Amino acid sequence: MSAVTTMSPKLTTMKKNPRKWTVARWGIYAFLISAAVFFLLPLYIMLVTSVKSMDEIRAGNIFALPMQMSIEPWITAWSSACTGIACEGIRGGFMNSVAIAVPSTIIPILLGALNGYALSFWRPRGANFLFGILMVGAFIPVQVMIFPLVRILASIDLYSSLPGIVLVHTVFSMPVMTLLFRNYYSTIPHELFQAARIDGGGFVRIFLQLVLPMSTPIVVVAAIMQLTGVWNDYILGLVFAGRDHLPMTVQLNNVINTTTGTRLYNVNMAATILTSLVPLTLYFVSGRWFVRGIAAGAVKG
Repeated sequence: MSAVTTMSPKLTTMKKNPRKWTVARWGIYAFLISAAVFFLLPLYIMLVTSVKSMDEIRAGNIFALPMQMSIEPWITAWSSACTGIACEGIRGGFMNSVAIAVPSTIIPILLGALNGYALSFWRPRGANFLFGILMVGAFIPVQVMIFPLVRILASIDLYSSLPGIVLVHTVFSMPVMTLLFRNYYSTIPHELFQAARIDGGGFVRIFLQLVLPMSTPIVVVAAIMQLTGVWNDYILGLVFAGRDHLPMTVQLNNVINTTTGTRLYNVNMAATILTSLVPLTLYFVSGRWFVRGIAAGAVKG
């Protein structure tokens, strides 16, 4: 007998009677649409303003589409907007942000994975105490640590340098990275680790050949969190990066707060979108992987 003829009456009824639109479903969809509009409306305003002329902007209708679209504000923001006394746009800040964000993402992830692995499987003496200190560090405000870090980095000739700002980002990210990886590794069956030790695997070999290949979901989560955090940082880049390594966020602030001449709102909006383009793209492209990584155990333990 074919599968069609053997289909149960219950399944046939479910096909004929799809889920009804109840008041609760209408409420859920209304909430989701309202939330989407609330978060996307500022982005829409920034986008349409960035391609308008100043005459259209002065007309006052911020929601209207541009009558004549122009990418000149984007070109100006990228290459010739004034960021103080220099008028070279924010392209220099982009390269500085890349130079800061790449090592400030890779190094904390490697160290956080190593710390989480050690605290989850090997449990050295004082591991719980060390983990407690790291967790306390996660709740200390950045502003409290700025002056001591300035003095320490100045004493070792790392203040206002690229290695100095990378070191600062690494230090501040270690508690969160350790927490993420420790909680994720706590969900891995310890029998795998014990079997690897019986087969003669040591600390480094087990980490590189067994634990690290199983860490893809949490590595994606950690990379998204760390990269967006470093890219969007302003205060640490302003204080520790130095004049030659100012990140894109600091350059954006300089563009917007430049007081010489007429305030060009279209250029300001274009510069803002260019600055936020990397984290926005990262969230849109890898948002599904981020959710999968969280669901795989990033907040368990």
